[in-house]
Amino acid sequence: MTNEILRVENVSKAFAGVKALDQVSLTLQEGEILCLVGENGSGKSTMIKIISGVYHPDQGDIIINGHSYKQLTPIESMREGVQVIYQDFSLFPNLSVAENLVINEQLSSGRRLVNWKETYKTAERGLEEIHVSIPLDAMVSELSTADRQLIAVTKAILAEARIIIMDEPTTALTQKEIQSLFEVINNLKAKGISTIFVSHKLNEVTEIADRTVIFRNGRKVMDQDAKNLDIKTMEFYMTGHELDLDNSQLAQPDQQAAPLLEVEKLGLRGKFKDVSFQLRPGEVLGITGLLGSGRTELALALFGETPADSGTIRVEGREVTIRSIQDAMRNRIGYVPEDRILEGLFLQQTISDNIIVRIIDQMVNKIHLIRAGASKKVSDEWIGRLEVKTPSGELPAKSLSGGNQQRLVLAKWLASDPRILILNSPTVGVDVGSKASIHELIRNLASQGMGILLISDDIPELMQTCNRLILMRRGRTFGVFDREDITEEQLNQEMVADRVFSI
Repeated sequence: MTNEILRVENVSKAFAGVKALDQVSLTLQEGEILCLVGENGSGKSTMIKIISGVYHPDQGDIIINGHSYKQLTPIESMREGVQVIYQDFSLFPNLSVAENLVINEQLSSGRRLVNWKETYKTAERGLEEIHVSIPLDAMVSELSTADRQLIAVTKAILAEARIIIMDEPTTALTQKEIQSLFEVINNLKAKGISTIFVSHKLNEVTEIADRTVIFRNGRKVMDQDAKNLDIKTMEFYMTGHELDLDNSQLAQPDQQAAPLLEVEKLGLRGKFKDVSFQLRPGEVLGITGLLGSGRTELALALFGETPADSGTIRVEGREVTIRSIQDAMRNRIGYVPEDRILEGLFLQQTISDNIIVRIIDQMVNKIHLIRAGASKKVSDEWIGRLEVKTPSGELPAKSLSGGNQQRLVLAKWLASDPRILILNSPTVGVDVGSKASIHELIRNLASQGMGILLISDDIPELMQTCNRLILMRRGRTFGVFDREDITEEQLNQEMVADRVFSI
């Protein structure tokens, strides 16, 4: 790789006087896989938008294919072969695979009639380029996240991309799907197509990167060959300090105490069957398995969103019926969903309003108006306790970074004083520093006697936070492990083992 395709020289960008990028330079070679790493707010997204022409730098130059730009436009960026695949993939869910793949060419050509034979031929050629097979007449809305990702890559190829930027491409993918995506990226590399891969998952960076660039506080703090770069080094450069990920500090539940939660032969037709376990005060119980294992469906059943149709649930020794979310809340069960954007927060509302939404009945006076003083006191307390980084609780929730949005979702539930807290993938899409902080918070909550169910397929996360682990496969519990009795490698092998159960 000796042909330089992209050079960014001394680029700076500020918003309202705050520098998002400060004198940053980087290069990209033809066919190179460059991983761009940094915590939320480090400048990664700003750099992507400058390269794609969405933002104009305050100073600096962008050189693509030898052409120099002071203010690159989106059209110019695309003409130079830059294609960005964002997390929403920018696809039309109500159109077929073939229609999504050729719609840009169809619109730019100005043709009013569609040549369906040519459409399918072009779409098929695009998929063959990355060696994947997806039904061309399938509606995109019916496809898996992994297939939509591959369609977005194919669409970029058909647009004659020379540089493909992938923004957190593996957030919602299983391990098997991630490996398939990596094969595609390596195929692109073999064709001379360069990839800028943005990710918080450092284990993936070590696997896929040719070179790694790390941003911190708007500056480039590291740029080196990825061959001998380890995760500890990346964590240090991302945060500016060494992270303490010692999992020996886990709270130890009182084995003599009565269980907070007992689940016996719980089932939901077509989703999971015969699930039994106990959760004790102070325990973090991990529930893991691949996508489709039933882990999320079990969490939703315990929270009453999709109630179980068989089995028994006991809370603090009392048999309870959970047929709705209100039932779960009455039994002091809280649930932090995986998708904080769509399910966890009211992004347009203030941070304070998001915190008190679950306890708003306690915040109103006799004429049903919210007592401003009481609501501010509660929200300020939780902003402080969870260290939500914001200058004011009156700012909208959308103003927060991903890690702070996740803290806000936690604050919302903790304000309602749950005894049992279900966390579904609580660190998806957050940076390594925020992730370590959330793990510490989980351990602190357990040390105060709360019972926590942690649903995740992030094996290092499970090993750093959980006392015990339940492995689900094909809707059933396959095994229960004490954390000390199983290694990360063994758990990963157990998770992906091919065992078929009928539900």
